[in-house]
Amino acid sequence: MWNRIQQRLAPRSFRFKVILISVICLVLPAVITLFINSYLTKDAMKEQAISNANRELRLANEYVTKLFEDMLYVANFVQLDSEINTILKKNAKMGTEKAESTVPGEQYQKYLDDRKVTKTIENITLVGEKSYVTILLKNGKSYSNYPVSDYDPKKLIKEPWFKQLDHVYGYEAIWIGSQPTVFKFEQSSSPYQISVARTLRDSNFKIYGYVIVSIMESKIKQAFENMPGSEEMMILDSSKKVLSHQDNEMIGQMFPYSEQVNKKNFSNIIEISNENYLYAEHQIPYTKWKLISINPYKQAILKINSIFNKIFFAQLISFVIFFFLLTYLLQTITKPLVHLGNVATTVQGGNLNVRSNLKSKDEIGRLSNSFDQMLDRINDMIKEITETQVRKRKAEFAMLQAQINPHFLFNVLNSIRMKVMRKGDYESAEMISSLSKLLRMTIDKDKGMISFKEEVEIVIDFVKIMNMRQKEKVTLEINVSPAAYLEEIPRFILQPIIENSIIHGLNQSAGTISLEAFVNHNDFVIMIEDSGRGMDEERLNHVRKNLSIKTETINTLNKKGFSSIGISNVYERMKMTFGDAFNMQVSSIEGKGTKVIMFVSRGGNRSYV
Repeated sequence: MWNRIQQRLAPRSFRFKVILISVICLVLPAVITLFINSYLTKDAMKEQAISNANRELRLANEYVTKLFEDMLYVANFVQLDSEINTILKKNAKMGTEKAESTVPGEQYQKYLDDRKVTKTIENITLVGEKSYVTILLKNGKSYSNYPVSDYDPKKLIKEPWFKQLDHVYGYEAIWIGSQPTVFKFEQSSSPYQISVARTLRDSNFKIYGYVIVSIMESKIKQAFENMPGSEEMMILDSSKKVLSHQDNEMIGQMFPYSEQVNKKNFSNIIEISNENYLYAEHQIPYTKWKLISINPYKQAILKINSIFNKIFFAQLISFVIFFFLLTYLLQTITKPLVHLGNVATTVQGGNLNVRSNLKSKDEIGRLSNSFDQMLDRINDMIKEITETQVRKRKAEFAMLQAQINPHFLFNVLNSIRMKVMRKGDYESAEMISSLSKLLRMTIDKDKGMISFKEEVEIVIDFVKIMNMRQKEKVTLEINVSPAAYLEEIPRFILQPIIENSIIHGLNQSAGTISLEAFVNHNDFVIMIEDSGRGMDEERLNHVRKNLSIKTETINTLNKKGFSSIGISNVYERMKMTFGDAFNMQVSSIEGKGTKVIMFVSRGGNRSYV
């Protein structure tokens, strides 16, 4: 089992990696896109379903609002029509006995007035849905557009809501929810009715009558049944009691899902018998009632879900097709790389005569061509190296025959120095000793960096030799701190500067050269000053400008002194060793001498002039 896992985790070919990475880069975005699409689709479907439910509920609400507006129109007409109000007020003032007066003229006029009121009521209810209008005066007289035999209007006084009319003024009205139908010829087809009631008041705000307009609840139910959807619609009053519903048994019952609707995080979804239903509501104008709809959520999103499912399957099919197409194209593209890998394996086995021979003009073709050229070059180099090795062996053999050991020269110089000392010529012996040390330091190329103490010893020997060459001697004053002696610098850094001071500064005359070195705040400082003739401003600027001249140029410009290494070479070597931490300053006053300061800064550049 473990071996199988290791085999599966073992390094794969480049083609496999390319295909795997491409598939991952394709699958992950596709899966994430499908997941996000599915997540957003749910919200979109829910929003669309709510929008559709609100649209259908708005249509139903417009129809219901139209019914209620017609009822208010009738009540407003009775209340505002001056002619009818004049008749009603006059009849309301007449007592029952006076209403039965035997005066023929008055009885006929009363008949005409009553007929005009009744006719007006019948005419205003001809437009729109059938409504039942009752005008009940304070003295008990009533007018209606239905026969008294069907329902006696005086019975309205006994209704529990009737007393509320005493507190209604102006255009205020009382909406009476669904109650059992009182009209006999409507009871079989419409068991419930809905009414609106308003008071009729005179200029002193005294009630002289009431107007009640009623419609059958079945008219509202017809609006629910004519809606295109299959949602369940109902009207609720302010106490959540059902006023209208497709099912008559629900009328008068309390709305059973009020707890779910009143939750803070309610999201228009209610649960009924473990199924989700879409809830929507609209406020009905002129009343405190609400028109609501309840629709199965699955059915509400059926069409929308079908569209999104088609889109999902289309994306899935296109993904599969693109996946196989991508795999085929990647295999075709990586085939030359596989061939080139096989050629490299053959070369690794030692066969340098094999070639890839890929002629394409893309990057793989150029790589193949470079690979073949590299093999040709390797074969040429092997041949060249073989010939070179043969020549090298011959040269080494010849060089061994002619080689002179440098230590032999040092031993001979020491022997000469000893013989000179025996003869009492100590000055010549000391000169030979200094020369031997300088030659040894020059030939010993293994010492790239030396301690400052060794560098000072080289300078001391160099000055001794120069003093033996000159008639007038140069005095070297050394003031070096113990910490400075431990610092390491490239060899032959001080000698070129001392040499310039002797030859150019002092002009090979007597004088003093002071060498001072110390460590200040972890910065290494070297000061070399001579008491020579110095330089004018033009010559000083020229020297400063040539500090960065390359060694090749120096060798052609400066051929004087012990070596061909000048002050510019010192600057370049120190700069290469310490980088930006090194700095050199040259100052001079004509007739008073020249001063060179070198310091290696370990905490920011400082000036010690």
